[in-house]
Amino acid sequence: MTTAPMPDTVSATADRHGHRFLLIGKKTIFSYHLGLYYVPIHAFQMITRFGLPDGLRDTYLADLAAHEDQQVYYSLFTEGHWPLQDIVDGKRTSLPVELERVTVDAQGNRTFTPILDAVDVTCRKEDVVHYRPLDPEAGYPDFVTALSFGQGDEVHLTHRLAGAPNWDEVITTVNPQGFQPGDLTPAATVTTTVKDPHGAAPKSPLTTGTRYEGKIGDRTVAFTAGRQGWWNNTSLNKK
Repeated sequence: MTTAPMPDTVSATADRHGHRFLLIGKKTIFSYHLGLYYVPIHAFQMITRFGLPDGLRDTYLADLAAHEDQQVYYSLFTEGHWPLQDIVDGKRTSLPVELERVTVDAQGNRTFTPILDAVDVTCRKEDVVHYRPLDPEAGYPDFVTALSFGQGDEVHLTHRLAGAPNWDEVITTVNPQGFQPGDLTPAATVTTTVKDPHGAAPKSPLTTGTRYEGKIGDRTVAFTAGRQGWWNNTSLNKK
């Protein structure tokens, strides 16, 4: 199966087709699949960890440090439209990937620029933190809900995708409180006190630097919204 490149992106890999995984974190680096509601092979929300070679890890961390205060993201591009279930089932144990710097212009167009030649990363089914299909017909929650993942004091939140249209986002928290190791693997659902906008929000409902509370089950957690590691309210929803 092949599909056209996402129309709001420019990329040196635009004439090829494959999966992209956003890199999230510093101490422990996670990979977040770039999901698309209406492209069946990409209609999944997935969080996992890849085994990264030192050269890729060092290049990513150095480039991130140089762009820490900018709207810059990082992705791994791997060619081919194979099913993500292959990772979940343990059928696929390695991937050739290219490290990309993702920049965003004033109109919101994203440019994916390779900054490291292709290398192999390893993947293990036991490192999958979250995996679920997207359902554009699902209802919206009353409040913004997120999936928590990370390790130790490095806690990330990604918007739990419900119905379409919607927005896709990953943030790293600052001073997270109340999170337990079992909330991060597998990813737990965090329900905040912020009203869900029920659509493709024009900007994040979680403001950087603002303190929020939420619930995991009956337990209260708290966090300050920190650096945004991914944002998409456009190609996510394109039919």
